[in-house]
Amino acid sequence: MRQGDGSSVADVFNATEELSPCRIRGGSMLTGKLIVIGVTGGIAAYKSAEVVRSLKKLNASVYVIMTENASEFITPLTLQTLSQNPVITNMFKEPFSWEIEHISLAQKADMILVAPATANIIGKIANGIADDMLSTTIMATKAPVLFASAMNTNMYENPILQENIQKLEKFGYYFIEPSEGDLACGKQGKGRLADIEDIIEEACKILLYEYDLSEKTILITAGPTREKIDPVRFITNNSSGKMGYALAKVAAARGAKVILISGPVNLKKPNGVELVQITSAQDMYHEVLKRFDFSDIVIKAAAVADYKPKVYCENKMKKSADHLSIELEINPDILKTISSQKGKRLIVGFSMETQNLVENSLKKLKEKNLDIIVANDLTTEGAGFGTETNTVKIINKLGVIKDIPLMSKEKIANIILNEILKLDN
Repeated sequence: MRQGDGSSVADVFNATEELSPCRIRGGSMLTGKLIVIGVTGGIAAYKSAEVVRSLKKLNASVYVIMTENASEFITPLTLQTLSQNPVITNMFKEPFSWEIEHISLAQKADMILVAPATANIIGKIANGIADDMLSTTIMATKAPVLFASAMNTNMYENPILQENIQKLEKFGYYFIEPSEGDLACGKQGKGRLADIEDIIEEACKILLYEYDLSEKTILITAGPTREKIDPVRFITNNSSGKMGYALAKVAAARGAKVILISGPVNLKKPNGVELVQITSAQDMYHEVLKRFDFSDIVIKAAAVADYKPKVYCENKMKKSADHLSIELEINPDILKTISSQKGKRLIVGFSMETQNLVENSLKKLKEKNLDIIVANDLTTEGAGFGTETNTVKIINKLGVIKDIPLMSKEKIANIILNEILKLDN
């Protein structure tokens, strides 16, 4: 549903990376973009004023469509003042121009952002119901539609709503999950409208990214694996999964169908990504092979355990001596297995080293028949496991080495995808 604006990916990413400063001082990032804000009848409707104000600071043209119930929580005059445009509240009210309003806005809009989005509006669109100005405009547009959900926890977790969300995601609609915290009903749980900054950031990425991976299915692995010793102990590593999740997030934002196979991590699923959760290296091996044939690009960013205990103890091992030996056996080599049957697929591996970074990475690149290897020195400050930043060397099969200085993992993810596209073209 989304269309690129012709900007280069690198330029666009530099813009979206500057979202943090934009949250504070504004700018002209969205000049020429017309955004329709849909406001529905939830307690979070009052926050729509801040959404409108933030988008205006980025120089967007903003129009607001309110449902009848939304007007019970915030006045149209407030949003009209902030947007500097008439606010539409009634489908049958005399129009402010001779154009058919919902068709006109549906055609002109670069995006429709529904914030807050109640279970009601999500259910309507999922089932093709258009009985007010907002639902009619959404049904009539070909622009991207972003729902920022907000509701009671039980409503959000209701399987009917979740099925509606999944249905709409398959059709290309975008969702921002609600956050957890105090709710209007007096309880705590998941259902609060996401932070305004996060909503604006997601809207900017959808509007500004070049949609250059729309024909690709990308399989990404992330996080650690756990190899069980007994019911309470396991072997693992310090991988946080942040690099793999950043790759998944950026690839999805650029239009790819992304399958993320993840070990145990404490990270939120990126929007628009199919998440497959696993525990052990053997689990990851099976899930990767199951989906390998349907993938165009495979990025193995996971830190997979090389070895596992040869014997698993069904009961907790008791301390009975001063020393304990555990015999290990090798896990299946996922990279080697898939690269032996890669065909026309592009395969990217990661190399995490504490010494001889380039030498060891080149050796792995050759032995595993990779197209690209991302080499990471774990001894470098600000890089490696658990950090928000990274610095890497990207080495391709032609022997070209690209040094990437310290920057956010999301920005590095974008550069890695650019390098993949260079080989793919």
